[in-house]
Amino acid sequence: MNARALRAAGPLILMAAAVIAVIVGLAVGGGAAPRFTADPGAFVRWGLPVAKLVVNLSAAAMLGALVLALFGLRAQEKEFDVALDMASIGAAVLTLASGTVGFLTFLSSFNPQLSLGAEFGAQLGRFLVDTELGSAWLLTTVLAAIVTVLAFAIRSWTPTLLTAILAAVTLVPMATQGHSGDLADHNATVTALLLHLVGAAVWLGGLLLLVMVRPALPADRLHALLLRYSSLALAAFIVVAVSGYARTLASIGQWDQLLTPYGAILAAKIVALVAMGVLGALYRRRLLAKASDGRSAFWGLVAVELVFMGIASGAAAALARTAPPEGELAAPQTTPAEILTDAPLPPELTIARWFTAWDIDLLWVFVAGFGIFFYVAGVMRLRRRGDSWPIHRTILWVLGLLLLVWVTCGPLTAYGDYLFSMHMLGHMLLSMAIPLLLVPGAPVTLAARAIRKRDDGTRGGREWILWAVHSPFARVITHPLVAAGIFIGSLWLFYYSDLFRWSLYDHLGHEWMIVHFLLSGYLFVMILVGIDPVPYRLPYAGRLVILIVTMAMHAFFGISIMSHSGLMAAEWFGSLGRTWGASPLDDQYTGGGIAWSIGEIPTLITAVIVAIQWSRSDERTQRRADRHADRTGDAELEEYNARLAKIAERDRARGL
Repeated sequence: MNARALRAAGPLILMAAAVIAVIVGLAVGGGAAPRFTADPGAFVRWGLPVAKLVVNLSAAAMLGALVLALFGLRAQEKEFDVALDMASIGAAVLTLASGTVGFLTFLSSFNPQLSLGAEFGAQLGRFLVDTELGSAWLLTTVLAAIVTVLAFAIRSWTPTLLTAILAAVTLVPMATQGHSGDLADHNATVTALLLHLVGAAVWLGGLLLLVMVRPALPADRLHALLLRYSSLALAAFIVVAVSGYARTLASIGQWDQLLTPYGAILAAKIVALVAMGVLGALYRRRLLAKASDGRSAFWGLVAVELVFMGIASGAAAALARTAPPEGELAAPQTTPAEILTDAPLPPELTIARWFTAWDIDLLWVFVAGFGIFFYVAGVMRLRRRGDSWPIHRTILWVLGLLLLVWVTCGPLTAYGDYLFSMHMLGHMLLSMAIPLLLVPGAPVTLAARAIRKRDDGTRGGREWILWAVHSPFARVITHPLVAAGIFIGSLWLFYYSDLFRWSLYDHLGHEWMIVHFLLSGYLFVMILVGIDPVPYRLPYAGRLVILIVTMAMHAFFGISIMSHSGLMAAEWFGSLGRTWGASPLDDQYTGGGIAWSIGEIPTLITAVIVAIQWSRSDERTQRRADRHADRTGDAELEEYNARLAKIAERDRARGL
């Protein structure tokens, strides 16, 4: 197919395949079948999934265009403007579609009598403000409107990056919709769905941008862009496949459930996604060299991919309106623990449970997996080039990320909502132990040496990492006093404010807690013993002073919790109905002891490392002085002695 023809027909091909798929999916799964009671009408039953389909496609156009522009295009050029225009149009369509979905969801949920009166408006307002479902779509609509304006107005690197981050945040409320809240293991399902949405958006939106930007690029730059998109698409495919599998486990527990209508639609979606992955893996790279030809087979392959993407998108929209197998729905919440945590109370924590209790958080599995893969790939590239990289750095980096997975997916997370002591132990490991393993890995130094430098004005991984390291924001937060203040101050602010409650009640708050304490601990350790470059480092004596102050504040914090007369977040830890283990107040006392005692161990290790680095720095300084003396024949010492001799001779001449 001709590339210019595909530019005009590509979105139509995608939309046509998606609409056909959603109609067939609704017919097979009964997602648009009339209700026995309070039926909202055919328009709502069929219009709601189609509007959700438009939401998914427009969100992909918005986010995918921004991501590929940041990774593969050059700012202030025509193709960069095309990408931002596409993102703005996608965000505008998303704004309208989200508002439509919110309105149709209101009609579907409450079946009110349509009117222009104040009562109907009040009902709609209460739905959008007072219910989680309505608030989610209202927030999506507002955020999409903001992205629309920003993407239309900006044309430079940093604002585009911030807009892309906001575009990704816009997808977060969408992840809470569908059946995610009705399935067992709600938090894991929401995380998997969010990763699925982001991965699919980057994959599909990037492909659409390739079609749109093709006429604006010469052959050599088009080839480079295709290679970069292929790398993004491969990563996105892995995220989509793994998160989709995890999401499937929440709704399909047995093979025979694939024979249900829900299973049939899900199977169609899986086949479409696998077909796209196979096409990309087996054919795209073989045809890249011919892609500069407007009539090459490559663009025919792109058209086929758009068809499969439309099928997958339509099937996803139909699944959101199709009831999953009854056996996988969450059981009614009857116990206090189930009401608070959306999960049954786990069995008593025993030694065996320390090795067998898991609560997988897919986000951190991806972070660790990609972190290990890219780090090892960078080390291998250095060695193929003949450069060396200390093996202990690689070992420490891998151990740090494996420990991160254990903390975020193991018994500390499985019991962190029920035992304050387990929560506190996880906090100490996140903010102190894991950074102490990751920082010596020097990932920024490795990236600067291993990632190929771009010379075409675009920004790849190396350029974005170095930009982040040398940005004004980084210069502020990596200042030793600021980093230490964040590390110490956030400890007190988090536990003695409603942020702690937010992390308990909201899965998003839990994820924020992990990110914050991990990054604050990483910054603190980096300014003390890090190898990666920072704008300013304190002398070794100053670092030891900061460590002493930190140890004192940690000890004081732990003692304050141990001496706390009341129960922190009493409405949570005191209401779980836990019948095993220590009482909530005794367990809180244990948590304070962990903050005081175990939390000091990484600090002591850091102090030892600082002392060793200080000693080695003095030795290196002395060796440099010795080498300088050897090269100059102790010229400085001889000059100094001669000056002393002249002073003595002058004093004798004066009779002193």
